[in-house]
Amino acid sequence: MTFLFMLYISLAFQMPQLLPSVIILSVMAVFFIVLLSNRMMLRRIHQRLNRAQSTVDMMTKAVDIVENDVVRYDIRERYIYTLYGTLFPKEGISVELWKSHVHPDDLEETVEWFLQIINGGLKRAEFHYRWNFNFSGGEPQWGYMHNVSVPEYLPGTKRVGNIISTLKDETELLKREAEESELTSRYKIIFEHSIIGLSFYTPDGWLLDSNKMMRDICHFDKDDFDAFFSKTNLFDQSPFRECCDKNHIDDLWICHQSIVPERDIHDYLETRLHPIYDEEGKVTYLVIATRNVTEEREMYLQSKLNDIEIQKVNEKIRAYEEELTFMMDSCEMRAWRASLADKTVKFFKGLSVVEQELSFEELTEYFLDEKDTVQKWFENPAKYLTNTVSFMARTRPIFHQTDEVQWNQINSIPIHDKDGELIGVFGLMRNISGLMKKQEQLRQETERANDSGRLKSVFLANMTHEIRTPLNAIVGFSDLLQAIESPDDKKEMIRVIHNNCDMLLRLTNDILMLSNVDANAMELIPEKVDFANAFEDICQSLQQRVQEPSVEFQKDNPMQSLILTIDMGRIQQVITNFVTNAVKYTHQGHIRVGYRVEDLQEQKTGKLQQAKLYVYCEDTGAGIPKEKQVAVFERFVKLNDYIQGTGLGLSICKAIIEKYSGEIGVDSDEGKGATFWFRIPVEIEKEEHNG
Repeated sequence: MTFLFMLYISLAFQMPQLLPSVIILSVMAVFFIVLLSNRMMLRRIHQRLNRAQSTVDMMTKAVDIVENDVVRYDIRERYIYTLYGTLFPKEGISVELWKSHVHPDDLEETVEWFLQIINGGLKRAEFHYRWNFNFSGGEPQWGYMHNVSVPEYLPGTKRVGNIISTLKDETELLKREAEESELTSRYKIIFEHSIIGLSFYTPDGWLLDSNKMMRDICHFDKDDFDAFFSKTNLFDQSPFRECCDKNHIDDLWICHQSIVPERDIHDYLETRLHPIYDEEGKVTYLVIATRNVTEEREMYLQSKLNDIEIQKVNEKIRAYEEELTFMMDSCEMRAWRASLADKTVKFFKGLSVVEQELSFEELTEYFLDEKDTVQKWFENPAKYLTNTVSFMARTRPIFHQTDEVQWNQINSIPIHDKDGELIGVFGLMRNISGLMKKQEQLRQETERANDSGRLKSVFLANMTHEIRTPLNAIVGFSDLLQAIESPDDKKEMIRVIHNNCDMLLRLTNDILMLSNVDANAMELIPEKVDFANAFEDICQSLQQRVQEPSVEFQKDNPMQSLILTIDMGRIQQVITNFVTNAVKYTHQGHIRVGYRVEDLQEQKTGKLQQAKLYVYCEDTGAGIPKEKQVAVFERFVKLNDYIQGTGLGLSICKAIIEKYSGEIGVDSDEGKGATFWFRIPVEIEKEEHNG
């Protein structure tokens, strides 16, 4: 533009006729030049304003992002203006109001910071103070203010005119930091004083930190450091060396015996390894939790030994209780315990099992003769039960559902508390009914033994008489036989001698038989016989013994033939004794001997038949009183001492029948005769009744 303007001026001076045109062109050129310059200047200003606005916007966004407030403290006006933010009122506050919101304990230090900036001592000041955020009055709302202040100088001077401060409310931040610090301290305390040893290792197995328990377990040489474990890799130590793959670390739990000679460790440990992963699943730490279980193991082993001992003791107690229960059950004995507080009595058959529980009133009702005495004891135990008690009483059965009256031996001792007060009674109750019966039986047996002794004496006297009587008859009639010439007289004397010899023989046989019975040497020799024919022969022989004209001998032989296996000699001996006794006591009427077959059953395994042979001897003699019918089968018993005999015949008959597993007895009424009988089991091969 300048070049064109100079060209026009040069042409105007050289060519005057062109001067007006040159002037016009010059004016226009100047106009255009000014216009162009203004536009360029406006563009530059606009660009600068845009850059300034962008800067302001950026600063505003930055302030928004960091949540800071910006204030300007005008030193001359002593007023604080809010440039940005909401901590202070928009219109700002005076310095005095500002001071009133600073905590009194922080005011002096905070003012000192600002004075150092005003005096030019600081180019930048950063500090905290407590600030009351409540501008509406009432209770202060204290928080923490973070302040960063810089000086703003007056133009062309080094004197501070304003202080620009960036403020941030860090109440929540400091509160969170305090909470985190407290939590960290708490976890640090937990970590340090945990009852379990804890250690942190790097992923490749190097020690980072350990708590006190782990340091104690591992016998660290220092409180915060150990030369051996710090220089030894985790994966080079047992049991991790054997159980872990450092390239693929998983959770591990193991109980092991740890032996580290370098640290004098010989303990049993329970150890767990747990890897800690980051968000990407990468191992960041290895946590080792260890617990020393040496004492627990020893306690466990000791506990097992104790359990074994306790089991042995329990087995002994159980065996003792079983023995005690067996003993008490065998002796029909019960332990009992009376509680005066509950007014109950508990009965035990062992150490602890309660078999029966009764109230005082219920127990009293069981006593028969001593009911009033027992009732009196329980009504006033302090008077009657303070000493040991022992007595016998008749009671109804307490432990059995029977109507039998029992004899019980009862003993008791008092039970006192620590103050000596009577609180109960403990004792034993034993059923001695059997013992009382045995005593009664013993008394009876004693009397019987005394009677037996007396009977033996009588027996000896009778034997002397019984033996001498036939001997005297035999000797006397033998002497007279030489002097008698009459055949009839001789025949009668020979008959008397023969009868007395037979009597003496039977007496001797009875004595021998008795000795065999006592020696358990009596034997049965069974043979196959026709009992019907044998019975017929026995009756013919026995009929001759009945010599009383007024006595008729009768026989009852229902069989023509009865084949069975039997010791006929022993059976004949029993029948003969029955008839002999009947002859002695029967003087008129009849004597009947017979038999019959009872309970005949066919055996499935053969032709033999099972049956019972019933044999009897019935007479019309003197009879036997009821009270003496059992005694007649005992030894040395004679109902009439004046009748010849030893009193052994029926006892021998009883021994023979019992040898046959049979039964023997007598049915009689005094003065109406008697029927002696026996019944034995037999096997019949053949039987044939009379036509």
